Amino acid sequence: MSILTFILVSVVKIALVLFVLLTAVAYTVWLERKVVGHMQNRWGPTRVGPFGLLQPAADGIKFLFKEDLTPPHVNRPLYIAAPIIAVIFALTSIAVIPFGNSVTIGRIQTPLQITDVNIGLLVVLGITSLGVYGVALSGWSSNNKYSLLGGLRASAQMVSYEIALGLSLIGVLILAGTFSLRGIVDAQAGHFVSGIAFLDHYVLRFVPRWFFFRGQFVAFFIYLTAAYAETNRIPFDLPEAETELVAGYHTEYSAMKFAMFFMAEYANMITVACLASLLFWGGWRGPLFGPEWFQEILPLLWFVLRVFVFIFVYIWVRGTLPRFRYDQLMAFGWKFLLPLAILNLVVTALVVALRA
Repeated sequence: MSILTFILVSVVKIALVLFVLLTAVAYTVWLERKVVGHMQNRWGPTRVGPFGLLQPAADGIKFLFKEDLTPPHVNRPLYIAAPIIAVIFALTSIAVIPFGNSVTIGRIQTPLQITDVNIGLLVVLGITSLGVYGVALSGWSSNNKYSLLGGLRASAQMVSYEIALGLSLIGVLILAGTFSLRGIVDAQAGHFVSGIAFLDHYVLRFVPRWFFFRGQFVAFFIYLTAAYAETNRIPFDLPEAETELVAGYHTEYSAMKFAMFFMAEYANMITVACLASLLFWGGWRGPLFGPEWFQEILPLLWFVLRVFVFIFVYIWVRGTLPRFRYDQLMAFGWKFLLPLAILNLVVTALVVALRA
């Protein structure tokens, strides 16, 4: 592949992934409003387009043309930079997420990924952890006590739960032996083999070697719980608790700057769902069938299906659980999740060492 072709393919992939991600962000909002509406015996969006499908477009137009107010006495540079920081880091992390194997278009074969780096997991964790600066700076720069409290809550919450989230992934790294997201998916290939013909043929052939089934179900629970806290979702949405802080760190924002915080939140939800699929549930791996061209697309469909399931669980939890108190939130992170993550790490390391 020539340099010019490589650059062209890279630009096309970046544009396509950004378009799909931003569309997914918009329709995740629609999906949440519809699902939570039905859970609460409401209709959700119905007026704009069939089944309310044009509601995200209507909301986007409303935010674009709404009056953009900047309150007096704010720290203007940081006030403007905060939502930009939040949305940039939320969208950037998708660059190293692999969505499937490779596809062949004409004579060009390209992986379904913008860029593949051998420390992909560290890159995602590093980029997403920087998103807290957008939330913290928005609270501090707004010159509002409610916003400041929301920013402080967000900083403490994200730092606290990042530790448990990071420790929950070390067990996966021990089993996979690599930081590469593609390498982690490849380490989950195949099925369990016991050497007993009856078990291998009738039972274990249906149990994939995904890390969830290889002893990391506790790590998955820790990861999912910490991810809810990292993305400020119910029952951990204390930084924007409307009943206590008016609206939290984004109280003083309006129009498109207000929308950018929610774009960042839903983009982070999609990133978390992608990582959960890659690290614990085999990524794009699944049964292949049909013609050869369909078998190239099918792994992408398996991956999208898993991501959709995790996003649905996000919405389901929002419509089911009440909000924690702040002391309960911090105690749960430090006194329960963190020791449990350390215990899972120690047990995984011992099992791997004894097998070796």
